[in-house]
Amino acid sequence: MASGQIQTVLGDIEPSALGRTLTHEHIKMDYKCCIQPPWRASDARKMVNSEINLANLGWIQHNPYSHKLNLSLGDEPFDDMVKELKLFKQEGGQSIVEVTINGINRDVEYLAKISSATGLNIIAGTGYYIDHTLPPEIKALSVEERCKTMVKELTEGVGDTTIKCGVIGEIGCSWPLTPAEKKSLLAAAAAQSETGAPLIIHPGRNEPSPLEIVRILQEAGADINKTVMSHLDRTVFDRSKLLELASTGVYLEYDFFGIEVTYYQSNHATDIISDAQRIQNIKFLASEGYADKVVIAHDVHTRHRLVKYGGHGYSHIQVNAVPKMLMRGISQEVVDKIQISNPKAWLTFK
Repeated sequence: MASGQIQTVLGDIEPSALGRTLTHEHIKMDYKCCIQPPWRASDARKMVNSEINLANLGWIQHNPYSHKLNLSLGDEPFDDMVKELKLFKQEGGQSIVEVTINGINRDVEYLAKISSATGLNIIAGTGYYIDHTLPPEIKALSVEERCKTMVKELTEGVGDTTIKCGVIGEIGCSWPLTPAEKKSLLAAAAAQSETGAPLIIHPGRNEPSPLEIVRILQEAGADINKTVMSHLDRTVFDRSKLLELASTGVYLEYDFFGIEVTYYQSNHATDIISDAQRIQNIKFLASEGYADKVVIAHDVHTRHRLVKYGGHGYSHIQVNAVPKMLMRGISQEVVDKIQISNPKAWLTFK
């Protein structure tokens, strides 16, 4: 770990080498722990064990967490994932923050192989996902034990490897926050204070959750200016609350780019916004002086979002979203802040 550097799975790089960056993605993970009933009870056994094809892709788009194969991103053949990620590289992308952690089957050795095969910088995460994905022995860990593990993975390597993580998180939080999740937040704050590492949060699916988390982190001594709040697409809709969150200094992440269905299976009370609305929110934040605190990604975590299965893939922001941002009056300078400067400032170790 070196102050002033960015830590990838293949070693430290100069911040200038980061380039255009997706700040919240998954490349290999297992989300079957989060399987959910489909929208219609009568569909409970429909297509859940089938292949992904044109006949059921529409159903899967609306019921992504009811289809077992769809939740097995980690089972995708290696060469196919290389092809998917090279599409991002071909469109000018250079770096990906891969936030798979304990609870959803992180594999840093796989990420190192992917990085070597694609030429992309891959930054891996350390920490603990939401409560129900963790086994009892991990839930029982103290704040100090969790912090010790995070620090070890940031400074020495994961397990028996020398592959180091370069970010803390995505630290998983529910609504309401569970005791185990609060321990993860306190441990993350302590690990950040000790190492100077960047931090990224998966907030609970309720509008007050991000601010509650920020307050907990602040009280624990975390550096909010080096912290990303993920998933604002499905969490904060009131612009006054969005500005209140922005005023804390946290990075504001819109990371569901490419998801264009309003139905949000993980919280039926919420309607997911479209890419057009994401862009308008980003334009609003920039107009309010927060262009240097916005980051973006796709949060690919299911197979149906891969190009192989008819999805938008990891290059969607480059191919579709950025031109739309420019068309809607967001300047190239602001786009470059969001894709290059802001990730660089966040990911560089203090």
